[in-house]
Amino acid sequence: MPSKYDENTKVRAVRLVCEHRDDYATEWAAMKAISARLGMSAETLRKWVRQAEVDAGEAAGVPTETARELRELRRKNRELESTIEILKAATSFFARECDPLQR
Repeated sequence: MPSKYDENTKVRAVRLVCEHRDDYATEWAAMKAISARLGMSAETLRKWVRQAEVDAGEAAGVPTETARELRELRRKNRELESTIEILKAATSFFARECDPLQR
């Protein structure tokens, strides 16, 4: 699913939160103010900030690049399993066609 926001917007929003979190009473207040100014939900911005912390190694979790690679490998695996099933069915079909006892 394509993202509504481009990568530059995400990076800018996360940078703004990091730079201005001390200007507000809480980090959540900073996120709400910045997200309202940029036209996105505060929850979206919170998720981006948390993922940026994981990517930077500041928090536990799966980094973005690892998650992307895992998704790609799972997609390829599904594709290969589907190919194997098709080949098994074709092999079975042609084996029956070539068997003289089945004619």
